Amino acid sequence: MGSSSYLLQTLGLLLLCCTVAANKVPLANAKYKDPKEPLGVRIKNLMSHMTLEEKIGQMVQVERVNATTEVMQKYFVGSVFSGGGSVPKPYISPEAWVNMVNEVQKKALSTRLGIPIIYGIDAVHGHNTVYNATIFPHNVGLGVTRDPGLVKRIGEATALEVRATGIQYVFAPCIAVCRDPRWGRCYESYSEDHKIVQQMTEIIPGLQGDLPTGQKGVPFVAGKTKVAACAKHFVGDGGTLRGMNANNTVINTNGLLGIHMPAYHDAVNKGVATVMVSYSSINGLKMHANKKLITGFLKNKLKFRVLIRSTHLLVLIIHTLCMLLPLRDSIWSVSKMVLNFKDIESDSNFPMQFMGSSNLTKLIDELTSQVKRKFIPMSRIDDAVKRILRVKFTMGLFENPIADHSLAKKLGSKEHRELAREAVRKSLVLLKNGENADKPLLPLPKKANKILVAGTHADNLGYQCGGWTITWQGLNGNNLTIGTTILAAVKKTVDPKTQVIYNQNPDTNFVKAGDFDYAIVAVGEKPYAEGFGDSTNLTISEPGPSTIGNVCASVKCVVVVVSGRPVVMQPYISNIDALVAAWLPGTEGQGVADVLFGDYGFTGKLARTWFKTVDQLPMNVGDPHYDPLYPFGFGLITKPN
Repeated sequence: MGSSSYLLQTLGLLLLCCTVAANKVPLANAKYKDPKEPLGVRIKNLMSHMTLEEKIGQMVQVERVNATTEVMQKYFVGSVFSGGGSVPKPYISPEAWVNMVNEVQKKALSTRLGIPIIYGIDAVHGHNTVYNATIFPHNVGLGVTRDPGLVKRIGEATALEVRATGIQYVFAPCIAVCRDPRWGRCYESYSEDHKIVQQMTEIIPGLQGDLPTGQKGVPFVAGKTKVAACAKHFVGDGGTLRGMNANNTVINTNGLLGIHMPAYHDAVNKGVATVMVSYSSINGLKMHANKKLITGFLKNKLKFRVLIRSTHLLVLIIHTLCMLLPLRDSIWSVSKMVLNFKDIESDSNFPMQFMGSSNLTKLIDELTSQVKRKFIPMSRIDDAVKRILRVKFTMGLFENPIADHSLAKKLGSKEHRELAREAVRKSLVLLKNGENADKPLLPLPKKANKILVAGTHADNLGYQCGGWTITWQGLNGNNLTIGTTILAAVKKTVDPKTQVIYNQNPDTNFVKAGDFDYAIVAVGEKPYAEGFGDSTNLTISEPGPSTIGNVCASVKCVVVVVSGRPVVMQPYISNIDALVAAWLPGTEGQGVADVLFGDYGFTGKLARTWFKTVDQLPMNVGDPHYDPLYPFGFGLITKPN
């Protein structure tokens, strides 16, 4: 080894030691570490110690695969997340999740100021990315229940299961008011009626905990069994033209404030910790650039004090503009968006996978440069960082940054699965039950000689759960997680002597020769999420129509529609004896059988209008051209046996 090489290595080692030592030097007057100090004092004190680079780092969120030691310590990253389907390994335990999150947390704590990260994940119908978690019905079904107490209990259960994996923050609830079922996110919306969506904001105190007496509109997270929530997507994302994802919502002020805004009043009053800004537009102006609504209304009028988030498309836009536009326009695009709202950079699996570490560097360098050149005022950065730190201090992250395994048994617990089963029962809507009240088919008799169960959705847990389950777009089959399919539930419910025959798509001859007492046909949509679910025809997936025709022409049948929204059913109604809207019920298919066989009665009422043809869309209750197949609020009631 040459002397010059030895000298370089020695100098490198000394530099590393000095860097580590510098990070460990105790700060003078570090009041932010003292939980006895008032919240405002802690925030102000910590910010007085922060460099510009450390402040900008708090505004950045990276996907977990990019949260390397180098990235976390070099850029002082403030938040990490798992995008849709982003897991350390398939089928891993909650303990393994905790260990992964803690490893990332330790990287953040090793920085100079030791500011903990907040780790986020999409938990839109339970802790839906994690194996063995309880998957609740999607919001489109929960709106049917009109039961805020039930939704609050679901929030409480979800918070426990999320915390069981060491995660402190969820990108939920979606409080969009879906006005056109052609939208691929319509199943994330509770209803076309803002009043129902407002009621369902009760999930926020379920996730975060009840606000202390006398407080209103104050961000609050009650402790280590609760999570920070995120109301999304501000605002008008459910009203886009033709239901196209990320499209333009054309609406007057009265419509915007009267339909899409009310749930945000409730969310803020209930102390929601964060609000996510939509990637859609209002009257041609991208929401990310809408200073009037973000700053003027959300911040100033609603007095929202804490974290305003962007969606992943903002990062793509920023990156694209920075890479393709001239320098002056690039500077304008970044500064414009930062000036409007930017507290945390992104929320999905797209941005960091799209951007990569090199583009993250460019973004941070560009923001830093623009502040130093006064394109972005320091006051805007300070405002964003103050909001971020407020959430972290409120959550107790500085006192308890490291998670443990004490809640591991809460994941997929029997108690939570029973709650999900209850939610399934209450979310079912009986749309038809015989030709008249004198000859109803439901409830079905448990004692029969032989019954047929058919359809693509009868024995498919992935289809039953829909999108945002284990992966972003959802999965096909029964190996994705633990749960009960509709077929398994039927077999468990009927009399032991009743023969259950399953044939996914039987032909007419099979049905006629089977001598069945009755048939259950489960059909619907295949899983999808976001823009991949945008549809112009809203038809059920093949071979669903032929299955209905082959079965229902030859034997008394109940058709169970498993879908994220109303779909075209008018052509089949005359051949169907009974019709049930099951929406996307999640892992607890036993709830479907509970009601089909009369252990519980049907109680659900449509929270969405069921159209006749797609040519009628958009069509919502109160519209002049209102002529539905089944109107908003419709639902036949049965009594339990």
